[in-house]
Amino acid sequence: MTTTELARTNNWLPRIEQELKDNILAFWINHTIDEQRGGFIGELSTDQIVNPSADKSLVLNARILWTFASAFRLFPDERYLKMAERAYAYLKAHFFDTQHGGLYWSVTAEGAPSETKKQVYGQAFAIYAFAEYNRATGHQEALNEAIELFRLLEQHSYDPAYGGYVEALARDWQETDDLSLSGKDLNEKKSMNTHLHVMEGYTNLYRVWQDEALHAKLKGIIELTLAHIIDDRSAHFHLFFDEQWNVKSDHVSYGHDIEGSWLIVEAAEVLGDEELLARAKAIAIRMADVTLNEGVDEDGGLWNEADSSGIIDSHKDWWPQAEAVVGFFNAYQLTGEERYLDAARQSWSFIEEHLVDKTHGEWYWSVTHDRVPNLAGPKVSAWKCPYHNSRACFEMIERLQHG
Repeated sequence: MTTTELARTNNWLPRIEQELKDNILAFWINHTIDEQRGGFIGELSTDQIVNPSADKSLVLNARILWTFASAFRLFPDERYLKMAERAYAYLKAHFFDTQHGGLYWSVTAEGAPSETKKQVYGQAFAIYAFAEYNRATGHQEALNEAIELFRLLEQHSYDPAYGGYVEALARDWQETDDLSLSGKDLNEKKSMNTHLHVMEGYTNLYRVWQDEALHAKLKGIIELTLAHIIDDRSAHFHLFFDEQWNVKSDHVSYGHDIEGSWLIVEAAEVLGDEELLARAKAIAIRMADVTLNEGVDEDGGLWNEADSSGIIDSHKDWWPQAEAVVGFFNAYQLTGEERYLDAARQSWSFIEEHLVDKTHGEWYWSVTHDRVPNLAGPKVSAWKCPYHNSRACFEMIERLQHG
């Protein structure tokens, strides 16, 4: 079945585009601008209650910039450009550390630094966002800032002894004991999550800046992912490591597995290394296969987590479902196997039926095993951003239109 035929089947392409424009992007335009203090609100409940004292996180603001720069690149709507410009201006005015370089992890509701450590995950998302802003608009300053962040990470975070990147550093880029990304994460030196998104940021930067040093570093992180982060026996991601890549967790994150399966192929494609691309495609198929066999419920939803005992979190958060659509469709494109196409369609149907908030807009944080929406989870927060769901739509629109 060609992508054109797929796009027509059940009006899949127009359904995705409508969800993107009329629900996701419209929600963020209409409900998240902070008119009093600039930028965007830090937290909004499912029933539209603003938390006026919530900090504003680097992840949220960088992801808003990436989302609306990408939206403008695909659909030249001035509303999207204005949102991207607003996000960029706020990051510049409030998150940049003019003394030590890099960006703060969070600022207060008023825009003053609140958590000043240099979380590498956050720097990676800033690279990702600035590169996309340049890609969409040609903004040279944003590209220069992405390049400077790349150099800072290589100078301070890269581990020359064992490879990879340390999770976090102090404001002045010195070592810190405060490494963990969130309250759910282990306080270990290295993690899958940070490396996945450094790879993602470097991939997007290489699209607009074909530098030899960046080429080498992107190749290195792909090879490191294949060597240390993906378990060659199970095809799952290991999640946490010490400095020497000893594994520190046996948890399986199905959302990260399926997300990583397509991001590693994307990275190798952008890099242009055919040998590495062949290896990336092979492991991506294995990762999609194991996710489909182990992680998908009968209703088409993707469970959150498992360990050696089986499923340990049967909730279905919004972001793994978004990544499942792209990851399974990517596996279909690589193999032509209909089971992956069916899984991608079922993931999208699950989203439409159970995760889209038809009352207030956007998507619920999660639903339970029995598909009951989590109304306590925020609609906007440090971690509830427009990135996963909008990106799934962007990816599917481009793949269905262009193959």
